[in-house]
Amino acid sequence: MLDFNRMSNTPKIEVREIKWEGPFSWACYENQNNLDIIPDIEGVYLWTFKYKDGYLVYCAGITNSTKKRFRSHTLEYKSGNYTVFEVSEAERGKRKEIWHGWSYAREHRDEFNERKEEILKAVGEQLKSFRVFVAQVSDKRMRARFESAIMHNIYSSKEPWSELADRGMHLSKRKVDEIPIETKNISNFKIYGLPDILEI
Repeated sequence: MLDFNRMSNTPKIEVREIKWEGPFSWACYENQNNLDIIPDIEGVYLWTFKYKDGYLVYCAGITNSTKKRFRSHTLEYKSGNYTVFEVSEAERGKRKEIWHGWSYAREHRDEFNERKEEILKAVGEQLKSFRVFVAQVSDKRMRARFESAIMHNIYSSKEPWSELADRGMHLSKRKVDEIPIETKNISNFKIYGLPDILEI
């Protein structure tokens, strides 16, 4: 296994244009936010909040089927396993939690059950507020690298809104022997957290 040598192998870097479609509604909320439902594709998706003159990435994910994956995400949200925010603050790029998911949720089921009505109401507000963008990416390994690059770009950002993104995701960075791919991200909207050009 040889490391990628940027000095000698730069001409091998492939450039690809990635077209981002959206914003779409989270499934079952399209009648409340007047957006189209997410198309069923294999690729990369972004959960965003409305922010300033565009949209702010909270999370990137990958899937073979957005329809199946988002059905799973909805169940996780309604089971209390995902973090829920005060939407008005998230839309300002600020992290104000109503409920913390993940390991906290697993260890505090009694609290979730006591606050279930409040939390599920907040879940509904969050899912209604999400603006989803998707990009068709057929290659499974490229999807994983793309997801990782997007999230690590956010984690390394000095912008205050970078704190909104959850840490601890299972991400698969580019391996040392993989030649980088330069993606040119194309969207009709400004998406904060997604640079115009991203190396994956």
